[in-house]
Amino acid sequence: MSQINIAVIVGSLRRDSLNRKLADALARLAPPDVAFHQVEIGDLPLYNQDDDGAQAPSVLRLKAEIAAAQGLLFLTPEYNRSIPGVLKNALDHASRPYGKSVWGGKPGGVLGISVGAMGTALAQQHLRNILAYLDVAVLAQPEAFLQAKEGFFDADGNIGEASRGFVQNWVDRFIAHVKRHI
Repeated sequence: MSQINIAVIVGSLRRDSLNRKLADALARLAPPDVAFHQVEIGDLPLYNQDDDGAQAPSVLRLKAEIAAAQGLLFLTPEYNRSIPGVLKNALDHASRPYGKSVWGGKPGGVLGISVGAMGTALAQQHLRNILAYLDVAVLAQPEAFLQAKEGFFDADGNIGEASRGFVQNWVDRFIAHVKRHI
């Protein structure tokens, strides 16, 4: 099998985003036949159905990158017990106009990291509800609610020793899930 392309959608625009740091660390845990590619969502205009007939270049780029991927990895922070608006905006853009969604039928995974003890549990659940409607085949188990505490990342930005086995298991299960669907 040739290289598997995973589109990584990070739901945070913050320069020092923990979820972007997690995305970088996860990419280093992937086997050589899997490439993780972070998809830019910060340049998208706010979704407006009036624009469906003439989507912005950034929206067309987003849709092309999602369409070209064999799998989807969503990394979401938790804002007010849900997903960030920028992530919902990207989900809406790539699902429109009606009948032209690029999400459908793709295998996906949902993760997130937070300083809170619950990780991003509620945001992940909201995101899973949206993805179910968009026909993304989300990895159901194992779920992972990651807390960014001392030692989770090492000095080089990798997953720290205490958490590496747990996170590697999740990555391995996610990649197997993607391979089953392609």
